[in-house]
Amino acid sequence: MVKTYVLDTNVLLHNPEALFAFEDNKVVIPLQVIEEIDNHKRRQDEVGRNARVVSRTLDGLRQKGRLSDGIDLPQGGSLRIDIEHYDLSRLPPSVDRSKTDNFLLAVALHLHQDSSNNVTLVTKDLNLRIKADVLGIQTEDFYNDKVDYQQLYSGAGELEVSSEELDQFYRDKELKPRPSWTAYANQFFVLKSQDNPSQSALARFSQARLLPLRHGKTVSFGIKPRNKEQQFAAELLLDDEIKVVTLAGPAGTGKTLLALAAGLEKVLEQHFYSRLLVTRPVMPMGEDLGYLPGSKEEKLRPWMQPIYDNMEFIFSTSEDPRGLQDHLRETGVLEMEALTYIRGRSIPKQFIICDEAQNLTPHMVKTLITRVGEGTKIVFTGDPEQIDHPYLDSSSNGLSYMVEKFKGEELMGHVSLVKGERSQVAEMGARLL
Repeated sequence: MVKTYVLDTNVLLHNPEALFAFEDNKVVIPLQVIEEIDNHKRRQDEVGRNARVVSRTLDGLRQKGRLSDGIDLPQGGSLRIDIEHYDLSRLPPSVDRSKTDNFLLAVALHLHQDSSNNVTLVTKDLNLRIKADVLGIQTEDFYNDKVDYQQLYSGAGELEVSSEELDQFYRDKELKPRPSWTAYANQFFVLKSQDNPSQSALARFSQARLLPLRHGKTVSFGIKPRNKEQQFAAELLLDDEIKVVTLAGPAGTGKTLLALAAGLEKVLEQHFYSRLLVTRPVMPMGEDLGYLPGSKEEKLRPWMQPIYDNMEFIFSTSEDPRGLQDHLRETGVLEMEALTYIRGRSIPKQFIICDEAQNLTPHMVKTLITRVGEGTKIVFTGDPEQIDHPYLDSSSNGLSYMVEKFKGEELMGHVSLVKGERSQVAEMGARLL
């Protein structure tokens, strides 16, 4: 049965490709949505870019016919811009007639009451979904780029092995997995002896074998892993064959600190990469950097302060930690950049760290990862349960989406860190609050 989907503005601003995500069904866009998209098109951030993409896409579809009459979409289904059904009298008297959301409700309610089609309002606005449900309208979030966060790949697991297998692992420095074991490329395991639970080993699955960690206990710029998850993270960060690393976990688990220490080790000590490039999303936190006074470095300072704090901790043994940071920036070895200015670049032979990646949309992650040039390694760190973006959650953010889509790839590795190492106070806060 053909269904009718009424799209809210925030769905298109979140993912411009949402127009083509509903298979052979009917897509209806209220005219008010076009007005809202027009209001956003001048923004110099990801929302503004998506607004312009939607406008260009709709303009291209005009070649197929009048959008108000409806046109067939290339991938199947149809698209129509609704210009008629704005009868707000169908809504309860208590509803504010001046709010744009309620125009969308009116369109969805009209189609629901006057059509034999199954009508669903698609929006990322929680309150709009609640109001639609009260009025008897089917409603849902945009699920095309969502993953099941509760089942999100952690990058690590446990395997019970016999004492003979554990001895073989220590002796031969490898162990072939049993046929019944399921493992992804670069997944980590704690091998536990069935006969003696106190005996165990840490292993990484690579090239169809379980192998010992090579970098798990490596000290990078004075930073040493403190628990097994941090050892797993160090293994990925210091392995030059792994080009994409994702580290997820609560505040204080060491994601950013480990990534920075590994990047500095690879750039300054091993000279394997020419530069350490650190970036963070700015858009979800407020206005574009251009609205802040000062030079580029001064504008970036508020957003990059957590990076500076970690750098200062790493360089704490130096006589002048801040001066050393300034020297690295002045010589071009360390670069701080806003994601706003990453698009269009090609970045070869660099160690890239994208911090707070949970505030990226899947499209923004794609934009960043496609900037990676030859010989570059990119690391994404973040906490999917601490999101500032108004239309993202733990299941729809770009970090979670990438972890699930990339798992099993030979060039990628992921670890979820769980134990706080910042301080006893920070660990208590993360655990109890």
